[in-house]
Amino acid sequence: MGRLDIDRLIAGWRGPALAALVALLAGLPGLLMLPPLDRDESRYAQATSQMLESGDYVDIRFQEEPRWKKPVGIYWAQAAAVGLTTGPEARLIQPYRLPSLLSAMIAAFACAWVGARLFGQRAGVLAGVMLGASFILSTEAGIAKTDAALCAAVTVAMAALARIYMASRAGETPDRRHKFTFWLALGLSILIKGPIGLLVIAPAVVALCLWDRDARWVRRLGWGWGLPMVALIVGPWALAVTIATDGAFWREAIVGDLAPKVAGGHESHGAPPGLHLLLLPLLLFPAALMLPAALSTAWSRRAEPAVRFLVCWLVPAWIIFELTPTKLVHYTLPTYGAVALLAAAAMTRPIGTVSRRTGAALGVLSAALIAVIAVYGLNQFGTSTAQTWAAVTVVAALAAGAVGGFLMLNRASMTAVLAAGAFGLLAHAALVGEIRQLRPLSIAPQLTRALEAAALHPRQGAPGPVAITTFHEPSFVFLTGRDTELTDAAGAARALAEGRAAIVEARDADAFAAAASGMPGRAVAVIAGHNYSTGDDVELTVYAPVPRP
Repeated sequence: MGRLDIDRLIAGWRGPALAALVALLAGLPGLLMLPPLDRDESRYAQATSQMLESGDYVDIRFQEEPRWKKPVGIYWAQAAAVGLTTGPEARLIQPYRLPSLLSAMIAAFACAWVGARLFGQRAGVLAGVMLGASFILSTEAGIAKTDAALCAAVTVAMAALARIYMASRAGETPDRRHKFTFWLALGLSILIKGPIGLLVIAPAVVALCLWDRDARWVRRLGWGWGLPMVALIVGPWALAVTIATDGAFWREAIVGDLAPKVAGGHESHGAPPGLHLLLLPLLLFPAALMLPAALSTAWSRRAEPAVRFLVCWLVPAWIIFELTPTKLVHYTLPTYGAVALLAAAAMTRPIGTVSRRTGAALGVLSAALIAVIAVYGLNQFGTSTAQTWAAVTVVAALAAGAVGGFLMLNRASMTAVLAAGAFGLLAHAALVGEIRQLRPLSIAPQLTRALEAAALHPRQGAPGPVAITTFHEPSFVFLTGRDTELTDAAGAARALAEGRAAIVEARDADAFAAAASGMPGRAVAVIAGHNYSTGDDVELTVYAPVPRP
């Protein structure tokens, strides 16, 4: 296929659509194959399920516990997805993940769309493909949380802002559709994760104004109708939740969640500055080979308005996230669009020898890390069924690094990105397949199957709720229902006495035996595994009540 044929193939909307398709292929394995994850995903999914069951779409709760940490946007999106597909009674996690997958596709589409305007159609498609196939976004695309949705909202907002900025720099009138898109995406980002999107968008605007020594373009954003539009998106729910919780939502969200993350390492997630930068090659895999060229382009072409915009999108927000004591790997995800676009911009010109060599080395290193992760998982928790998946992961990851690096060294950067991307997609899918087969990590699904095999699950008409000790993980609550009793040994004994199933962790066995003395009950299954949320090995015995004569 000639150059003109390729250009026709990706012309117009087809280029961004191709990037969105890559994001779909990258995120689909995780959505379909992974069991419900602890802890955040299952908390989000269970809270959404309770919204659908109760009809209360304002007051967010996990069982009876208020979940007043994040705004309601992702819960509403998940509720819509579940309501249109299976319904909450099915207890399937896949529908809850659909908004995350769609968000990843939107982020890749937006990246390709603005990249085509900034650097040409080919560069735009490559930017969208690199973002959509990245290890971090494709992982978040298969998890029912806020992070892929936030990435989509911020990427769309920054893409629209870039179009407005470039039009102003060219002396043109900014398109009203771009202004509308910017304010819409900004409002949605607030509804999804509060002020976090603003931590990317606002510093970028300030940095651009300071660098250009010109803030006149900011006046053309349409503030007069844009701010009311944001208020219309966020305001009704903000007012409703304030009334419903008597203002407690805001105290918990700000004082209980946001402030501790800024003040220190919240929930044992503290780390020194530099962690995000250290993890960048792994999380950008398989496009890590373009990182040196992207950084070189950011510096050498900083006088270009398009490159300057991307630098202001990336650097201030990245510094904020590095300086924040609490660190999770997905925090910097809203800036990955800028990284992908800088990498695509680098491919519009010959890439220097140093960038090619260091890029090839980074590509091999990130591929090796993926292979190590696969081997470690197999070693620690694997069964014979996981060996094939692990082998495919290792081979595909190393092929992505080796082939991509070889092509990069031979000045074929675009081909290197596409080849590494193809192998990278296969490696990610195989890694997901391997994780699915690491049965010691899938405790909640095994417990659920044991309950069903013994006809003890409340969905089968058995008396409920099920009582469980120690293993108080949200995944089990999601799979067994809102009324699941998270209790101690005495509570488990009481459940048996009432004719309900009880699950007892080995550390509670003696206390349970003492409390259940003389009470009828029989062990029907023993599930052993590793609780990755706490780092503890667990052994859980499922007890069925024995009917009294």
